[in-house]
Amino acid sequence: MNDIIAEKLKLLPDEPGVYKMYNGSGEIIYVGKAVNLKNRVRQYFQHTPKPPKVEAMVSHIEDFQYIITSNETEALTLESNLIKALMPRYNILLKDDKHFP
Repeated sequence: MNDIIAEKLKLLPDEPGVYKMYNGSGEIIYVGKAVNLKNRVRQYFQHTPKPPKVEAMVSHIEDFQYIITSNETEALTLESNLIKALMPRYNILLKDDKHFP
């Protein structure tokens, strides 16, 4: 985890929203939703076992951004629209993995 991510993790709100993960080239590689952005985004960077495809994705994350939403339903809709529009690499790969929660 780089210094940018470490600092941004401290600022995450306890609110619903959507997050976008970026690689070193500035490409969005994953879009996700959360009921609690702070808890969900931090999970990626904790030293806990993760499925191989998630580990691979996390190893490429150089930055992230988030959008706060009013509620979980709004987050779900926004996440779906962003995935359809942006087609992030790891959303497509993880969707094919039947073992991914």
